[in-house]
Parts: sequence; C-alpha cells; structure tokens
Amino acid sequence: MVKAVSNDEMNPAKSNPTTEDLSRQVDALKADISRLTETLGDYGRTKSREYQGEARRRANEIRDEAQGRVDDIEAYVRQNPAQALGIAAGVGLLIGLFSRR
Repeated sequence: MVKAVSNDEMNPAKSNPTTEDLSRQVDALKADISRLTETLGDYGRTKSREYQGEARRRANEIRDEAQGRVDDIEAYVRQNPAQALGIAAGVGLLIGLFSRR
C-alpha cells in the first residue's frame, strides 16, 4: 500500500520550526509563566489575608474568654476573700516546695 506524502512533509523547511517560530514560542512561554507567577502571587496574598482575618478573630475570642475568666476570679475573690487567700497561700506553698527540688 502506498502512502500519500504531503508537500509539507517533503519540504523540510516547512516542517521544521524556524528560529523566529521558536523565538515566538519562547516569548509566549515567558508571558504564560509571568501570568502564572502573578496569579500565584495574587492567590497567596488572598489566602494570607484570609488567614490573618481568621487569626485575629480567634485571638479576639481567646482574649474575650480569658477576660471573662479573670472577671469570674475577681468576683469569686471579692465574695470569698478568706478562702481565696487560703488557696493563694496553698498554691504558693506548693510552688515553693517544687522549686526547691
């Protein structure tokens, strides 16, 4: 069986890319890489802002919870000063014993 050969296959100048073709392809590749780099940078900045917002929100929640506990402790000490003093003395004694060892 005979295979038909096209004009492009017979002419090596048409089937092989020229320096200009390669140069255009390299330029297009550079532009694609530049756009990809820019897109990745934008994505990174967006994610960074999202994570910063989430971290601030969580820090505020933790701060509010800690402040609530401090308020509870202050209220307890005001209502039970003798007991609070005894607890503080006991904790201080334990810390002193452990720090000697």
